[in-house]
Amino acid sequence: MRIIYTLDEMVETARGWLAAGSVGFVPTSGNLNREHIALIKVAQEECEISIVSIFVNPLQSAAPEALSLRVLTHDLRLLGNTRVDVVFVPRTEDMYPPTFSTYITSDIPRTTHISTTNTAFTDTTYLRGFATGITKLFQIVRPDVAYFRQEAYPEIVVVQQLVRDLNIDVSLRILAANAL
Repeated sequence: MRIIYTLDEMVETARGWLAAGSVGFVPTSGNLNREHIALIKVAQEECEISIVSIFVNPLQSAAPEALSLRVLTHDLRLLGNTRVDVVFVPRTEDMYPPTFSTYITSDIPRTTHISTTNTAFTDTTYLRGFATGITKLFQIVRPDVAYFRQEAYPEIVVVQQLVRDLNIDVSLRILAANAL
């Protein structure tokens, strides 16, 4: 298991994947559980290279909980047992340096027939933060397939729209909890 903390190293690693086979990507915000591990196993079965990101996106919340060293240590130990190829743990200051000023916005609540009682759909700060973060991760990691739990439905709708609207070259695999 290779652990990557810098954007430059991750981008350089991703450039080498073209000849190595398909890349399965499981984006997470840490605090991994058995459903994350199940997604990773599916990615490993379907792709030649498996990658997991652990990133607590500060743009998704006014007061994000930082990824504690204890949680990160636990997650890395758990991932060590999965034989995942790469764990990408970008630093916040690298993802969003002081000069960062480009954001992805979305009109997802208006373009879908989903009840907007879900907080993730009505919180524009959350939507903008999630859309920006996942787009950056896709651009850095360059996966062929990204894996998500069906229970993350609001986020999945955003990702599906991003992939369509921005022509992001990634396939999405949405798995129900009972399939994991």
